[in-house]
Amino acid sequence: MHLRRTDERLDEIAALHAAAEKVGLAGILGDLDRQAEPVRVPGRAVTGGFTWNAHDRTTERWWPQGITTSADADPETEALDGKRLLVTSAYSHLVGGSNHGSRISVVDRDTLRYRNVLLVVPTLGRDETVRLDPLLVHAGGIAWVGPYLHVAGTRRGLFSCRVEDLTRVADGPFGYEYVLPVRFSYDAVTPDGAEQLRYSFLSLDRSGPVPHLVAGEYGKQDMTTRLVRYPLDPETFHLHAESDGSARPVHLDERGVGHMQGATVVGDTYYVTSSRGRWKLGSVFTGEPGAFTEHRQAVPNGPEDIAYWPSEDAFWSLSEYPGRRYVFTMPRSSFD
Repeated sequence: MHLRRTDERLDEIAALHAAAEKVGLAGILGDLDRQAEPVRVPGRAVTGGFTWNAHDRTTERWWPQGITTSADADPETEALDGKRLLVTSAYSHLVGGSNHGSRISVVDRDTLRYRNVLLVVPTLGRDETVRLDPLLVHAGGIAWVGPYLHVAGTRRGLFSCRVEDLTRVADGPFGYEYVLPVRFSYDAVTPDGAEQLRYSFLSLDRSGPVPHLVAGEYGKQDMTTRLVRYPLDPETFHLHAESDGSARPVHLDERGVGHMQGATVVGDTYYVTSSRGRWKLGSVFTGEPGAFTEHRQAVPNGPEDIAYWPSEDAFWSLSEYPGRRYVFTMPRSSFD
């Protein structure tokens, strides 16, 4: 199984920026229009967190999934434009016969101001005008590496956006003022007879000299629960490709745990979030595949993706259920 990078949508994105206003990250940070609220978050390992505004924490349309940070994007300063940032992803349920695809939320950690941004696929029409279609993926995990935001697309592979492509549009899809276009994708390719890998979540491992993307599968009952790691080219931040143009995992392990929602690696240790249904607090598994230790009731109901903030030696994660949607932090020492 491997991933193959597609061509970049250069003409489509150029047409989008010709017709609208390219604002980049700075433009979003200057126009954060919503306010999150600090709250006490349930879970034995949790030391702090916040919840979204009233609409975003209760809507049945948008379900939070992935998380990444400015510490992933810039390991030296752990900030961008002077701000410590969290970026989360969410996917749309079908509501009123309409699927809005997937979106990200850009959060200033210090003020808890944030803005929702729709992920879109730009397409050129015959008249050279650009059409923006919602990116219809689960967006179960995201990783911000250098200029790129990589988005997990389950059986379809990964989708990659360049953060500086952030654009303000007039009459945007579903009323969104800001969109982030997909620049290219990593299409999943599976040999005949092999079980197709599901990219259910995604994180960044910077423990070694070469950064790696960590991905894995949500699974229950007899479903596979594999964990994989792909090296990244430290110069281009693309997945390292072999001579045939394919990116293959350098590590694949079939000994994950059931109901995995997120996984990251620090040193040689995995940290894996696992859900226990709508009404029970979730778990964090630590250790190595095949020898995990479960920390029960460590996180809120419905935990999802997980990201590591090195200078604080802490993790950030989030939960998905309406009315109990949190973004929260956990010191790594909680799992010693």
